[in-house]
Amino acid sequence: MTIVRRESGAIYADPAAPVGERVADLLARMTREEKLAQLGSAWAFSVLEGGRFSAERARTVLRHGLGHVTRVAGATSLKALQVARVANAIQRFLMTETRLGIPAIVHEEVCSGLMAREGTIFPQAIGVASTWEPELNRRLADAVRTQMRAMGSHQGLSPVLDVVRDPRWGRTEETYGEDPYLVARMGVAFIRGLQGASLTEGVIATAKHFVGYGASEGGLNWAPAHLPPRLLREVYLYPFEAAVREAGLESVMAGYHELDGIPCHANRELLRDVLRGEWGFTGTVVSDYFAVDHLHSYHHFAEDKQRAAALALTAGTDVELPATDAYAGALARALDADEVGEGELDEAVSRVLRHKFELGLFENPYVDEAAVAVAVNAERHQEVALETARRSLVLLKNDGILPLRPGAGTVALIGPNADDARHLLGDYSFAAHVESLLQARERQGLLGQTMTIPDDLEIEESTDGLPSVRDALVARLGDRVRYARGCDVIDTSRDGFDEAVAAAAAADVAVLVLGDRSGLTTRATTGESRDRSSLELPGVQEDLVRAVVATGTPVVAVLVAGRPVGGDFLHEKCAAVLMAWLPGQTGAQAIAEVLLGEVNPSGKLPISYPRSVGQIPVFYGHKVSGGRSHWHGDYVDSPVSPRYCFGHGLGYAPFVIEQATLDRTEVTAGDSLAVEVTVANIGDRAGEEVVQLYIRDPQATVTRPVLELKSFARVSAGAGRRTAIRFHLPTGQLGFYARDMNYTVETGHIEVYVGFSSDTHTFAGTFTITGDADRPKVQKAYTGTVSVSQLTSAT
Repeated sequence: MTIVRRESGAIYADPAAPVGERVADLLARMTREEKLAQLGSAWAFSVLEGGRFSAERARTVLRHGLGHVTRVAGATSLKALQVARVANAIQRFLMTETRLGIPAIVHEEVCSGLMAREGTIFPQAIGVASTWEPELNRRLADAVRTQMRAMGSHQGLSPVLDVVRDPRWGRTEETYGEDPYLVARMGVAFIRGLQGASLTEGVIATAKHFVGYGASEGGLNWAPAHLPPRLLREVYLYPFEAAVREAGLESVMAGYHELDGIPCHANRELLRDVLRGEWGFTGTVVSDYFAVDHLHSYHHFAEDKQRAAALALTAGTDVELPATDAYAGALARALDADEVGEGELDEAVSRVLRHKFELGLFENPYVDEAAVAVAVNAERHQEVALETARRSLVLLKNDGILPLRPGAGTVALIGPNADDARHLLGDYSFAAHVESLLQARERQGLLGQTMTIPDDLEIEESTDGLPSVRDALVARLGDRVRYARGCDVIDTSRDGFDEAVAAAAAADVAVLVLGDRSGLTTRATTGESRDRSSLELPGVQEDLVRAVVATGTPVVAVLVAGRPVGGDFLHEKCAAVLMAWLPGQTGAQAIAEVLLGEVNPSGKLPISYPRSVGQIPVFYGHKVSGGRSHWHGDYVDSPVSPRYCFGHGLGYAPFVIEQATLDRTEVTAGDSLAVEVTVANIGDRAGEEVVQLYIRDPQATVTRPVLELKSFARVSAGAGRRTAIRFHLPTGQLGFYARDMNYTVETGHIEVYVGFSSDTHTFAGTFTITGDADRPKVQKAYTGTVSVSQLTSAT
């Protein structure tokens, strides 16, 4: 084995030297091949043989160093300790057998927790958003950070900051919903938890997909997004801007799609002018998987791979994932042809090196293998997963049948998602994603791109004994539960209908657990590239609902899904409907607890729930001229209102707003005001509620939405207790992009509303912003502060 000894006195080897000096010193010592290697990546399995690190394979893959290692945990079936060992072996090779001894960044997917065989599986992001509790998302990300660092990884490909208003799109489940403010608050919290106080202990967060990916044409994956400049700024760029300016975001992933004819990976205006120039972003821009080549092979924007590499690098795409392709020989040829300059190469390499120094990898490239077991899927992480799952469940409808009373008789448990724990997991959970590797092996490709997966790579499908809803209910109700599957998620066989109907007819209540199967393969109905043209339940599940309802037994529908689903019959005829989203490894317990009243449901919809695809897009923050057909209002065949509005969610403890007032009626532009709200729990049990603050600008120089969410607070109160909330609202939050496309806080009136959803709100008052009538210059604010205090008993 060749032992690399760094040159004596090299500044880059001195941990006491400033990072900038270390980067400059190392960069000056690098050959072009070594620089190009830092902008590339390699699948972890490319250096494995029989599940173990192969020095022989590494000598080919790692000979000039490497920027990123792709998914040691998420692209293998290795257990946590094995992942740590492989990560250490890769770093040891790079540190000791390459000329300059530059360690690699290991990145992993973290959409619903670390995508690893033994990682904690949290609820999918749409469920996390339903908690309306950013601090809980910060704790979730902190748990992910701990597990990643323990296994030897340093960059997480999350959060997804795509605003989505078309639930046909399969990746709706990976998002925080339709509202830019809610998406920003959840995203900022996640980034803070993942990156930690500093990168020496933290993990680089990668916000994606920059930008507008969730606004795709027809709800189709990778399709163009049609976004005019003001909408792009105020809605779709907003969460990313907050992430950069508030949370110090360290990485951005460009989107697969195009905006106004320019693919995002080649969009210099977005990646350089806006992201770096306007916002001051100093981190790395990484490509989505295979997307640099897509500039040529998919978008036909570049005539060949060489031109694709030049366009991406000059636009500001620093690192190519998941494996070096265009940023190898093709980029070298582009440099030789002066299609891209050496200065642009050095700039991108410098950013990658800076991250490696700030992560502490030169001094501490290895992890303690003995500590892995206590850090991965620890009990404290499972507790966060359970708390998140409980608060993510949204009770959409309840005629009083829930909670199910103890001793209330037999329960017929029916449906394809009732006894399959795999169906509780999102598309970027390990169990779901490993299926895509198996399919990729069969088809010699992944995401439509040609790739080879070694034949000796073990790929094992497993949910590792996670409990199903049936398991959780039987543990509580014993033989009172009578189970019948009824049908499959997507298959059209009705062979199980008779058994399901018989079980329902003989029971006191029927619980139907229905919905989706998340993933990336053709067996999945939600997830990446699993877009749908209908929001009715897939397969014959709607028919199963009709058959069970026809027995006359009261029906509770539990929807385990990645998007709003279910037809009119289900939502109108079932006695209760519980939206469970994709609640993760503790989801079965959370569902059982809510059904039986052990936990009070408190989730709120982060996305409007359409009645049908014919309404799309339907969202609460439409313009005054939108949201209805003029002059009759409704569609000929349907109301224009959503089935359930943004922010909706019921509980077992009813809350009311007793008072909502403003502390002043006039405020100078640049200052803030307070909105004081008192809520009371008028029920007979403790509960939680989310108080939502909306504003409306009734007359501005450009048209404004009918409502805009500007703050919210999750509160808890015992039976008969009252809670006071004080929202501090800075006027810098109330601006918009004026006709000159500059952010402006205008003088004039602002209306304030508070409530428990976007359509059940109380008018709190109107205040006037005063100041220089000629557009006062006020710095943009992304949020205010909230204080909560308990009061005396309710009257």
